[in-house]
Amino acid sequence: MVTAMHFLGALALLCVGPTSRDTLSGRVTDSDGAPVPAATVLISELHRVATTGADGGFGLAGLPPGEYTVIVRHVGFAPFAREVAVRGPTTLTVTLRRTPVWVEPVTITATGAPIAALGSPLSTAALSADGLRCEQSVSLAHSLARLPGVNALSTGAQIGKPVIRGLAGARVLVLANGNRLEDYSWSDEDGPSVDTRLAQRVEVIRGPASVLFGSDALGGVVNVIPAELPDANGGPRMIRTGFEVSGATNNAEVEAAARIEGASGAWAWRAFGIGRAAGSLHTPAGELDNTGFGALNGEAAVGRRGAGGSTTLRYTRYAGEFKLLEANERPSGAEEGGPERKLSDDRVQLAGDYRVGSLRLETRTQWQRHSLVEVSDTGTSPTGTPLEGTAFDLLLNTTSLDVLAHHGAGSAVRGTVGVSGLYQTNETRGPIPLVPDARTRSAAAFVFEQATRGRWSVLAGGRVDLRRLTADSNATLTLAPQRRDYTAWSGDAGLVYRPVETLAITANVGRAWRAPTLFELFSNGPHLGEARYEIGDPGLKPEAGTNVDVAVRWQGARVRGELAVYRNAIARFIYITPTGAFVHVTPADSLRVYRYAQADARLAGGEASLGVDLATPLSLHGRFDAVRGTNRASDAPLPLMPPARVALAAVGPGGPDRCRRAQRREHGVPQLPEPLQGVRARPRAERRAARIARITREAAGDEGSVDSGGPSPVPLFRCHHSTQEGLS
Repeated sequence: MVTAMHFLGALALLCVGPTSRDTLSGRVTDSDGAPVPAATVLISELHRVATTGADGGFGLAGLPPGEYTVIVRHVGFAPFAREVAVRGPTTLTVTLRRTPVWVEPVTITATGAPIAALGSPLSTAALSADGLRCEQSVSLAHSLARLPGVNALSTGAQIGKPVIRGLAGARVLVLANGNRLEDYSWSDEDGPSVDTRLAQRVEVIRGPASVLFGSDALGGVVNVIPAELPDANGGPRMIRTGFEVSGATNNAEVEAAARIEGASGAWAWRAFGIGRAAGSLHTPAGELDNTGFGALNGEAAVGRRGAGGSTTLRYTRYAGEFKLLEANERPSGAEEGGPERKLSDDRVQLAGDYRVGSLRLETRTQWQRHSLVEVSDTGTSPTGTPLEGTAFDLLLNTTSLDVLAHHGAGSAVRGTVGVSGLYQTNETRGPIPLVPDARTRSAAAFVFEQATRGRWSVLAGGRVDLRRLTADSNATLTLAPQRRDYTAWSGDAGLVYRPVETLAITANVGRAWRAPTLFELFSNGPHLGEARYEIGDPGLKPEAGTNVDVAVRWQGARVRGELAVYRNAIARFIYITPTGAFVHVTPADSLRVYRYAQADARLAGGEASLGVDLATPLSLHGRFDAVRGTNRASDAPLPLMPPARVALAAVGPGGPDRCRRAQRREHGVPQLPEPLQGVRARPRAERRAARIARITREAAGDEGSVDSGGPSPVPLFRCHHSTQEGLS
């Protein structure tokens, strides 16, 4: 790992050549011609940033000649994006349109390089910095749940998994600035180790995307993209600081954040820290016991920019203690203590972006250490008081490397060729060995190309993955040494037709795959967090999904909309199912046995969204999404499918930057899992599912549906204050 980082760092220094005389300058105004100060101007491929002055002017010097994507942003205005050819002194005049809500004009995740969102055959969505600020949450899934086709699978306000078109967990790949996040995603009580407050925006691909990202991108991809480091732009040294404080009344949540960043010459740096603490949530029926959390997250980054490219070294930490929802006969708040998850995730990333002739070479190296500990009931004292201790202790270490060569920027044919590799070790510690110690090695090569001719665009790509899983013997799991070798291919082909500039008709066919996890293959023991005894199946084969989707998108000056339908056929879909057997974990207590199995599955559904700017600053927004999953072997519904949703919203003065929602109604019919039965070993966990279902029904006012447009079962009011100071 260290050797790889040193090598790439040396390569970066070699690639950063002498300063070029090419410049990009210009002025940013609004629709009335008035200057827009403090707008951010970004050259996406070079990671160069400038801020407009009081007259709306900006300048970027020392640019290598080439074709680039320039993006201009300012709160309250729709982002501007355009491809610009920089050769010698180049000028650009930008007019921003004032609107409270907008659609992100460019996506990077869909093809590995900047592309107009309207011109991507893959279904994409994005949440900008303003949207993330409005939805601020310690959970990534809860922040994204307002996007069409995206739901949250959660066991509390602090824990959630993104659900994309009905698929979640190991079938949705989460990226941090393009790097895979490897964690333990088998449990419903684990979420991605990401704090959205550190993000500039979050991009989502709805549908398979294994061509660029390999295994696990079967249902979709979530890419959390941090803010660019500041840029001195040849001026004097600069330092900026920022402070934020926010709170929530329902659970007495308090958040504080502090940021300091600066730039001098070619160097830039940032330090950002966020702390959160909260008590238990409250409902009309009483307090939800043991639902508080505490988290301390942050990042430190340093980077260097030059005429030949840029290099960034980033350290990120996500850590906290998350209490797990328990069950009593009724919410009361009388019981103290209970199970909790202790999570720590440390990542070191080294990213480079260099110009090598006509190519843009992108390198990404990451080391990730992910620790997960559950503290839960271990028995009772002579007086009957529950005793708690470590139930399991898991440690995952992952090193990954990606090298991508982008070619043809600005031409009719452009694309990306790349290779990637990964090495991972899993250590099982603690009294309950959920899975054996194991090692995973993988390597892949891929190509993704786009051709444009007139109003038509064609995108196609392919990938080959080699993967080896080696598991050690484990007497407690009655497991001998194991080895699994996988060879898988992925492919994608898409078509985009643009009859007019504001309209796109798209069609896409994609094939993706997912290797079985350690838990699905080799688990053989009690999973107390889910109140069940899990048994894996060593004979499980990789999943393979074939997805077809068709979409129509419109992005006009005042009207934006999208309609998409899809069908995803997944061969050898892996799921867990209860059996009629029980295992005694003590002479008097038992857990129901759940086994992993496979069957072909089919998911079909659609999404629709519409936004209309009535008059500045009032706009109306609506969305609908629905998915149906079917086990083709039994013709039964797949578990944990999200309900159909309809949402309407009006955004008035202040827009999303002040988080003022005039009205929002959302309707859904959930498919709740049956309460767990026959669990005696852990009374708290035994009643958890029944309690969740009961509280949901009580909040809805009936037994058959949930209408979250009425009084919320967890009313939440947030207040937020922030300050920012600058020194130069």
